[in-house]
Amino acid sequence: MERAVMKITLLCLLLALVASLPNKDDWDIYSFHINSTVTSRYAVTTITSRVVNRMDESKEIEFHVRIPKNAFISKFKMLIDGQEYDGIVKAKEQAQQQYTEAVSRGQSAGIVSSVGRTLEEFKTSVTIASHKKVTFELTYEELLKRKLGKYELQIHARPMQPVKDFKVDVYINERAGINFIEVQGGLSTKDLANAITKTHADKQASVSFYPTVDQQKTCDACGNDGLNGDLVIVYDVNRDSSLGHIKKSDGYFVHHFAPTGLPRIPKNVVFVIDQSGSMHGRKIQQTRTALIHILNDLAEEDYFGLISFDSQIFHWKRELVQATKANLEGAKVFARNIVDRGATDINAAVLQGAQMLNAQTREGSASILILLTDGDPTTGVTNLEKIQSNVKKAIAGKFPLHCLGFGFDVNFEFLEKMALQNHGMARRIYEDSDADLQLQGFYEEVATPLLTDVTMIYIGGTNVTQTNFSQYYNGSEIVVAGQITDNNIETFTPQVLAFSNNREIVFSDTNEATESSGAVSDSHIQRVWAYLTVKQLLEKELQSSGAERENVKNEALRLSLKYSFVTPLTSMVVTKPLGETTDVLHKPKEGANPSQWQPPLQYSPPGQPGLQGVPGGYGIPGPPMALPGILYRMPTRGIGAVPHPGFGGVATKVLQSKDLQMGQSFGPADYDIPAFFPTFTVPVMVTPPQIPLPHRFLLKTADQSPPLCFDISGILSLKLFHHPNSVFKQRISALSMHRPLLTHLFFFVLELTVNGELDAVNNGGFRRIGIHLNNDHYIEVYPKEIITQQGHTVEIHSGQDLLTFGSATVIRRDKEINITVGDTRLVILIHDEGGEELLWPVLRQRPSDTNVTGVLALQPAVYEVVQQTPSAKLKINNQEFDVTRSNAVDYTVVPSVIVSCWLTSAESALQRSLNDFIVTQL
Repeated sequence: MERAVMKITLLCLLLALVASLPNKDDWDIYSFHINSTVTSRYAVTTITSRVVNRMDESKEIEFHVRIPKNAFISKFKMLIDGQEYDGIVKAKEQAQQQYTEAVSRGQSAGIVSSVGRTLEEFKTSVTIASHKKVTFELTYEELLKRKLGKYELQIHARPMQPVKDFKVDVYINERAGINFIEVQGGLSTKDLANAITKTHADKQASVSFYPTVDQQKTCDACGNDGLNGDLVIVYDVNRDSSLGHIKKSDGYFVHHFAPTGLPRIPKNVVFVIDQSGSMHGRKIQQTRTALIHILNDLAEEDYFGLISFDSQIFHWKRELVQATKANLEGAKVFARNIVDRGATDINAAVLQGAQMLNAQTREGSASILILLTDGDPTTGVTNLEKIQSNVKKAIAGKFPLHCLGFGFDVNFEFLEKMALQNHGMARRIYEDSDADLQLQGFYEEVATPLLTDVTMIYIGGTNVTQTNFSQYYNGSEIVVAGQITDNNIETFTPQVLAFSNNREIVFSDTNEATESSGAVSDSHIQRVWAYLTVKQLLEKELQSSGAERENVKNEALRLSLKYSFVTPLTSMVVTKPLGETTDVLHKPKEGANPSQWQPPLQYSPPGQPGLQGVPGGYGIPGPPMALPGILYRMPTRGIGAVPHPGFGGVATKVLQSKDLQMGQSFGPADYDIPAFFPTFTVPVMVTPPQIPLPHRFLLKTADQSPPLCFDISGILSLKLFHHPNSVFKQRISALSMHRPLLTHLFFFVLELTVNGELDAVNNGGFRRIGIHLNNDHYIEVYPKEIITQQGHTVEIHSGQDLLTFGSATVIRRDKEINITVGDTRLVILIHDEGGEELLWPVLRQRPSDTNVTGVLALQPAVYEVVQQTPSAKLKINNQEFDVTRSNAVDYTVVPSVIVSCWLTSAESALQRSLNDFIVTQL
């Protein structure tokens, strides 16, 4: 059988479809169609893939789809031997049992997961008999968002083989009239130009893409595996009426408001830039580059301010200044000298920015506050709800706060909530070579305010989506949908009130703006209303609490089920022929991190050599690589826990948290502990397991292709991270007889060691994690409490207050514990699996020094897929290994998610022994 070598690469594409093909001799995709119909900016896209099994035996056929994060899947079905199998949308809790059962059997769970910047990937599979066919059909819906004066519909195809019947058809119907339409993207290059047909006639346009089999092999983005690229349909509509375009039918309306010809409003803008240690390297360089470009774009009538922050606040000027040439040059010098260092005081920085804007009283101007950060608050006020409350009070609804989260270490949900509370937007900036362009692109979206305090009024309307907007920007669009009271179109009257340069404007040209359509369009407008309503209810749920939040959630769930939208509150149960796994499709939240990895551990059964030949020893993996080491484990069922001695021995009395008051100190005299013990531990003595516990680990690849996974057995303690020369900075003030109070920056070098003890419970992770700072400070983390020890003095902490201990800063939140030591930041996530709490460590900030070791210091694996039938093989370091497709749990995000992986042996995945990272004591 022909061997195909396929390099696994990351596809950071805005919209992608993948109908995966293990080997072209097994499957034949004989028809592949993408059909997208856009009506009044609302796109309904259907992907149809027809596949035949050409083997003389049954084969598992996979179907992969990547869709925009902004879209809702609304329909999925399979057609096999004339029998139709439909996906059914249910409340997530109702579908969870089927999902859990599938995972427990090691079977595919059909999960949607984030891929790249704007994608979510769904996959499912079905077994097809010899020489039989299957048709997959998936539909998703999205409201196109206008940015910088245009709408974009992205379609990407990667069918993994040339397809004889390959078609992409896009139809656009806009009653307002289409101003222009263009076709862009990798599949519109000269090699494929004659495969594209574009038509444009007033209110309608179409784009067809029908490449031949030869074209699918020879274009720039093609090869033996067929097409691999995207089409981007770019267009805008005519805007003849200042009120915009209102479309209504029996019972519902949708209003698109984007007036033109308005003068720009001078703006007051303050940039609040994170310069903490985690911004080290390319991030801070790209931030400086973007900031300088943005300063060049300021108009002379604009006023601006610059603040950078770590644990301190640094102003370029204490007040806003006009964007004159001289001031801009001075600001650029400040921007070029922003240097990464220190901790992260988000609260103080944003409050300073708000204070600068509040002090500006220019009439006829619009104020904007922009925050850029890459991490959580680690100093000053660190309670997230308190920060949000402080910021909301300081801004008081007077101007928007836009929050930019750099990378995946940031708590995006925290930023999103804070932005929504203050009428702003939250955007993730991806760590890539174009991060500076992403920053500039966002600024361009908000750089030109045209209206402020926009109020949309609909007399005779009810159940209307958001109607108040703090600002309207050039090139954007405001969209409102609602129901018409008693279906009385005659009494329905729209009106818009807004301010431009301190002058009130009323938009009410109803004769030209409004049109009615027949019942044939009623379903479309109703679905636009449902889509917008669900989107905004999900945002409102994020901002609410208590009974209000529950009511909002219930209404969003009701509408999601009624209109069959797969949202974060619902799941689609994918039905299959009798005897096959029922897949459950979930939609992830934007805050979820992309999967990354770190290693596994191994147990040597009694009588077999373990660490250094000790019978019954333990070992842990890991090539001595370097990159954020992040662990994944497959939940397993087990009993008992191996007792662990402390550093030198075991206390004869087990300490329970109920024995002490919070913050109580105690020493050797309180318990029967030899005085020479350098540390104190709190072991829990339980019956050892009778059999080794199985665990599954993931080793993530550098390019986000499917990770490797492997099974090991046993429970043990392991070295998570060791940095022998961690640099800790501290400012110390001193008085002198001849000088005023002086502040000096001192640098201290310390040794940082982090170890973890695995638990032995169902859905296990780590029972406790120990952190050593040199030899004189020790921190032990449990799910419900943190124990600190200096010498023989031990304290227990169970609250969520900021804790400073030696050179470490510890912040406990609801589901995570943040620990910062110098330029290293560790986040310990807390998971609740089946009523049992477990810990999982994630290295969020690496030290600049590369002299680090341990599980969290490992780099990802690199491999090639060299064969997929009759059995799969991967090539790792020029050696081929047998693998199979399987699943594992990713504990580096809360809640945990299931990821697909290549299952192989530990030795094959890690390319070395597992005995290098074991520790005999925590």
